[in-house]
Amino acid sequence: MTHCFHPSLLREYDMRGIFGDTLGAADGYALGRSFAAVVRKQGGSRVALGHDGRLSSPLLEAEVVRGLADGGVDVLRIGLGPTPMLYYAEAVLDVDGGIQVTGSHNPPDHNGFKLVLGHQPFFGADIARLGEIAAAGDWTTGDGRVETVDIMDRYVARLVERFDGPACRIGWDAGSGVAGPVVEKLVKLLPGEHHTLFTQVDGNFPHHHPDPTIEKNLEHLRALVLSNKLDFGVAFDGDGDRIGVIDGMGRPIWGDQLLGLFAEVVLRKMPGATIVADVKASQALFDRVAQLGGRPLMWKTGHSLIKSKMKDIGSPLGGEMTGHIFFADDYYGFDDGLYAAVRLIRALATLDSSVTALRDAMPVLLTTPELRFPVEEARKFAIVTRILDRLRMAGAEVNETDGARVTTPDGWWLLRASNTQAELVARVESHDQAGLDRLMNQLDSQLAESGVLPAIGSTEPPRTGK
Repeated sequence: MTHCFHPSLLREYDMRGIFGDTLGAADGYALGRSFAAVVRKQGGSRVALGHDGRLSSPLLEAEVVRGLADGGVDVLRIGLGPTPMLYYAEAVLDVDGGIQVTGSHNPPDHNGFKLVLGHQPFFGADIARLGEIAAAGDWTTGDGRVETVDIMDRYVARLVERFDGPACRIGWDAGSGVAGPVVEKLVKLLPGEHHTLFTQVDGNFPHHHPDPTIEKNLEHLRALVLSNKLDFGVAFDGDGDRIGVIDGMGRPIWGDQLLGLFAEVVLRKMPGATIVADVKASQALFDRVAQLGGRPLMWKTGHSLIKSKMKDIGSPLGGEMTGHIFFADDYYGFDDGLYAAVRLIRALATLDSSVTALRDAMPVLLTTPELRFPVEEARKFAIVTRILDRLRMAGAEVNETDGARVTTPDGWWLLRASNTQAELVARVESHDQAGLDRLMNQLDSQLAESGVLPAIGSTEPPRTGK
């Protein structure tokens, strides 16, 4: 027996597709069989398995169970829960790997799989290898046992372990995603006053799309915070591994801004530590880490890539502009939006401040959201390579960690090829509108020279520091 995954399923960070089109039940079974072969080759025998609240997730989860068991691997089913709950189960249970069935923050008809092996991110060449194993039918066989493990209460208890934060008045928006049941349990263990939105899991996402990096998706939370005069609000993506925050005045605090706040707390405990952030992060973050006595490290975009780099160098904290925050100081080093929310409350005691005051103190910058430019899959990396060649010849100041990040007196612009979609991704940051316009013109000029039409990106206005 062999199986060929649709090529678009095998992404850099995880597996992701459109259910009924590029992803189906047979893919779930084949993934289970292929991952079982990998686990057994490394001497393992047990895998934890969870799933999110998408309509297709129960079917896919059942097929993964069948594939793992037929591959001779025992399965611990932890059921419905956020991706970080699966990561937690993989970290604390006697298992050799973990799989979460999830479409993350993508539209309702999307789904996929996030994988962990031996407490390490499973990505890149590892995911490609799953495709090779399935295509060759290089599967193990056996009769794995299947059991159900209820771990949610244990996970929630871990979220509040050593809690030392103040009593706050907080709004929580689960966005109909799978963080909802955890939020309902969590707020009962925290001091203060808590108002929740959309904690009922619904794979149709009827209220708003579960992506807190898009400002319009924060409108319900903003209204809740302002109408009730709350201290701040938090929101989560569809699988709960990313966080969005708004302050008491309804202003967003983006992932890179939030990381700068957490860096101050961590560096008080661990002076001189290296803090990792992706290339899309604001220059203000890297400057702030250095000002606090830490070592800022700019790294490639992608939750798996950041986690892996942190493990390699022993970093206690990392994050992405998109709201993935990774704590490895007194947590497990994986991205957990719910834990980040708890750490935000705790940070207020350490910094003796409020979320609104901390937001007030952040630098005033004009920064675009992610700008996306559709291109053919076969061309995207070649376009970036040609642009890098031109920039080098022109003597530009370029960081090539992940694409081209160009620094000028006006600020910086970034262009990189997406690892998950057929598109180029850009971001621009400056101190004022005139500088932002000049940087955008540079970016547009480079895109036009490579045959990519400009002005296809987000229609959101630039993000300001106030």
